[in-house]
Amino acid sequence: MEDKLLIKIAMEAREKSYSPYSKYKVGAAVYTKSGKVFTGCNIESASFTPTICAERVAFTKCISEGYRDIDKIAVVGSEIKTSFPCGVCRQFMVEFGKDIKVICARNLDSYSVYTLEELLPHSFGPEDLDK
Repeated sequence: MEDKLLIKIAMEAREKSYSPYSKYKVGAAVYTKSGKVFTGCNIESASFTPTICAERVAFTKCISEGYRDIDKIAVVGSEIKTSFPCGVCRQFMVEFGKDIKVICARNLDSYSVYTLEELLPHSFGPEDLDK
């Protein structure tokens, strides 16, 4: 799937955000190597701790449907400044592959592409556990 199409899907997901406290809407779209797309938006809570980011919503939907062959994810937040996944999301996502592409976009014409390895160097993952 073309990166710009995945960004467009993430922008549509952003509109479903429930962010009454921060007013900061974020959308995400995960694309699997088998051609499936899963979307997510941030969902806030008045007590803040249970708030969940768009990236983890999209990944959780993907994983819960049995897909772990994640190719890339597009993340769209502010149109003023590029949004990047938070540290918790980076650690959550790296569980499924350091080579996953992360497309961080402001809009269809302003975006950058990274690997999770680039965004979270020296990460801790399943390969680091003593078995």
